[in-house]
Amino acid sequence: MADRSMPLGPYAAVFAPLPAAGRAEAVRRRLGEAIAMGLLPDGSMLPAESDLADRFGVATVTVREALGTLRDDDLIVTRRGRGGGSFVKAPHDGGRAALLARLAHVGLGELRDLADHYCAISGHCAALAAERSDPDDVARLRRLASARADPDEPSGIPRLEGSFHLELAAAAQSARLTREEMVLQREIGPVLWLADVELGAATAAAHGAIVDAVAAGDPGTARDRAEDHVRQLFEAVKALHRLTRSRRTR
Repeated sequence: MADRSMPLGPYAAVFAPLPAAGRAEAVRRRLGEAIAMGLLPDGSMLPAESDLADRFGVATVTVREALGTLRDDDLIVTRRGRGGGSFVKAPHDGGRAALLARLAHVGLGELRDLADHYCAISGHCAALAAERSDPDDVARLRRLASARADPDEPSGIPRLEGSFHLELAAAAQSARLTREEMVLQREIGPVLWLADVELGAATAAAHGAIVDAVAAGDPGTARDRAEDHVRQLFEAVKALHRLTRSRRTR
């Protein structure tokens, strides 16, 4: 039988310790967004409640409350008995509806500030990648840039976007920047990548342009293309933000 436990590596960011305030909601949101991004695949088993509590740095009762909310949201199912546990139940829309609902509750100023921060991190990662990457790094980036999501898998687009940016940070050969990329992916990534559905080919072209600049060893152009890409995502999400806010006021 295949091991259905959670993978390590970049995915460990999903289970990093939480800040003190609103911990049950923070656990729910982090796991819910990881499910929406496809980082926690459909059918995969979550760690035990006690293990989750240790990883997040919270009480077991806090984890239990968060898992109860995720069950109510139909994002996990819990089975009792031998071989039981909590298993991911990915939404049919890849979590898009839940992310749009979250977008409606984010202020435009906060969204812009997060996008500005992400723009700075992505741009610097791209510039360093142009200076430091080797042919294997470029080959991995090019594979991700040319990858296309399965139309029957709604979470595929955000997962590809997240993987591309993580690989770009890794190519910068800076552990600190890679950690910061992980933090920003948790904080804004799933919402920002809602725009990928609308942008489609433009996102693929943006990824390709970033890789071309990295491969050419041109840090200035790599930075510009990465920053342009994040700004493009923000502008598209801003339109979605107006739409979701207008629906709330009806």
